[in-house]
Amino acid sequence: MARFRPDSATTARIAALFAVAAVAAACGRPEPPAMPPMEVAVFEVQPHDIPIHLDMIGQTLGSVDIPIRARVDGVLEEIHFLEGRDVTKGQLLYVIDPTPYEAQVVEARGRLAEARTRLAKAASDLERIRPLAEMDAVSKQDLDAAVAQFEAAEGSLQAARAQVEQAEIQLGYTRIKAPVDGLIGITQAKVGEYVGRSPNPVVLNVVSQTDPIRVRFSINEREYLRFRRDFAESMRDIREERQDKAGLQLILSDGSVHDHPGGIVSFDAAIDSTTGTLTLEADFPNPERIVLPGQFARVRGVLEEREGALAVPQRAVMETQGIFQLAVVGDDGTVDLRQVTMGPRLDEEWIVESGLEPGERVALEGLQRMRPGMRVVAKGGSAEAPGER
Repeated sequence: MARFRPDSATTARIAALFAVAAVAAACGRPEPPAMPPMEVAVFEVQPHDIPIHLDMIGQTLGSVDIPIRARVDGVLEEIHFLEGRDVTKGQLLYVIDPTPYEAQVVEARGRLAEARTRLAKAASDLERIRPLAEMDAVSKQDLDAAVAQFEAAEGSLQAARAQVEQAEIQLGYTRIKAPVDGLIGITQAKVGEYVGRSPNPVVLNVVSQTDPIRVRFSINEREYLRFRRDFAESMRDIREERQDKAGLQLILSDGSVHDHPGGIVSFDAAIDSTTGTLTLEADFPNPERIVLPGQFARVRGVLEEREGALAVPQRAVMETQGIFQLAVVGDDGTVDLRQVTMGPRLDEEWIVESGLEPGERVALEGLQRMRPGMRVVAKGGSAEAPGER
């Protein structure tokens, strides 16, 4: 059977028919719907008076921290306090075995009695020899010897009295009392231990006054020069007991702010040449004793007050090789990638120095997909002050 072989004219007609069919099919197919504009959260920028803070890392300590030392050595016999509790000034804390020191007192008192006896004998001899010397019944040398013995006996009596006082003082050191009201820590020695001589414990404990609590921190020279006037005013406010005007805040390790403001009470006499910093101390009222010695904390002070400043959330700022941009959304939803100059950072905010006007809206999300001139649907746009969110 012969196979059909179309000629060139037939092939052309078939191709034309397929082309017409394809065009007809394309004309009848509906176009895909356009993508809706992207929804983005925006923030409306409004001017606010913003304080610029300086945070300084420090460590808390008691306003008074007094080590409790064993001033004599011996066996610790008694402990008269509960660890971690309040003690009052003069309260008995420790008792060291007093037996050897009581013996020293007895011995010293015996020497004092001997000295008194020798003085009495020397005085009697002098009273007897002096009239005889006036009658030339004894030599001048005998009189001088009697006077010398009397004066020596007086000196011995004074020395014996001093020895008694010293022995009694040493005996008193066996009863260790609280020097101030405060909070006492964990004892470094237990009953039965030998204390007071290295390598045995010498510092037995520490009594701390925690109201007010003190914070020690350092700042560099530049910060000090900017802050020095506020430091002087703060110290005056503390002296005048105007804590509400002291101007410093205490930020605890969990981020919470201590309820009571404080102020500078002391600072070093010179800048440390090795670190380039100045050490300062500030006191904060601590009536609830929430803050304990040894904690790390931040001291926050106001460096300056920016009036009418514009601040945006830090997540709204795009940075590329030191160039900062904001995605500004117009009233019609058009995106403008605006180059701006940024100022100081706050907790979650960033002050815009230039390039942004009050009332403009900046995008808070989808920044990587933003293109100049694209349209978006803005949502949100509240004009909250920095720190209110």
